[in-house]
Amino acid sequence: MATLPAAAAPRRHRRLVRHTLDLKLSPYAYVAPFFLLFCAFGVFPLIFTAWVSLHEWTLTSDVHTFIGVENFGTLLADGYFWNATFNTFSIGVVSTVPQLVLAIWLAHLLNRPLRAQTFFRITLLVPNVTSVVAVVVIFSQLFGRDYGLVNWMLSWFGIDGVAWAEGTATSHVAISAMIMWRWTGYNALIFLAAMQAVPRELYEAATIDGASHLTQLKKITIPMIRPTIIFVVTVSTIGAMQILAEPLLFGAGSGAGGITSGGPDHQFQTLALYVYDLGFNKFDFGYASAASWVMFLFVVVAAGVNYLLTRRIGGAFK
Repeated sequence: MATLPAAAAPRRHRRLVRHTLDLKLSPYAYVAPFFLLFCAFGVFPLIFTAWVSLHEWTLTSDVHTFIGVENFGTLLADGYFWNATFNTFSIGVVSTVPQLVLAIWLAHLLNRPLRAQTFFRITLLVPNVTSVVAVVVIFSQLFGRDYGLVNWMLSWFGIDGVAWAEGTATSHVAISAMIMWRWTGYNALIFLAAMQAVPRELYEAATIDGASHLTQLKKITIPMIRPTIIFVVTVSTIGAMQILAEPLLFGAGSGAGGITSGGPDHQFQTLALYVYDLGFNKFDFGYASAASWVMFLFVVVAAGVNYLLTRRIGGAFK
């Protein structure tokens, strides 16, 4: 029986060790860049913001006095903060719920055999890739009080011109329309990708049994894509809690006054816009950091509640 040379055994052992280390350590090396970036731009800002929130920290002073949770106590007694909280939830609900329902419906339509499917799918992405500045400028004109297209159409039904930017409910509807227009197609494509993985045999069997397209959507599609629905609802909730660009630019484009205050009466100031106003207009970083942390907690709670509701609703369709 042939034996390996004396020098071959150590080389083989070293190759085996390298191979073992490669199998065990390579996955960590591949994901390490993400975690490094996450720690640098995610974990560290959270920790530093928490530290700043415990101080009287302004850009107009070099002295940062430690005041404990005083900023949080002042924040919870601030009427403007709760007004921004209400506006955020209101705009979030008005924009997210119809958006997701419409996205599922559009995805269901595109999941059926249609001509020029690729064209329609690409068209759904056009609003999302359009500059948010252009979107807000156009919608500000559409919802203009004197010469807006929306008011012109309402005049057909005898409704006088609506000052969309001046009222709380009307401004929320206008901003929600911008958000829906931008994100409905994007979410529809996510739902469509999930629907493509549903076995076609299920639809064929349902068609043979006489099930309508609406019944197939309720009994087959929605239960099968429930994980995707939960993901989209969670991401949409987080996005809705962080709305900034639309109300900021809407206030500038509509001439409502108080760009960062969300109108003269703060009627469409969101939490993100409230934090922006505190930090970059009033330079009160300590107070803004406290508001940011409370906002973060609201996002976690809202995402968790939506997750539980979505799971319960998805189970009801089974």
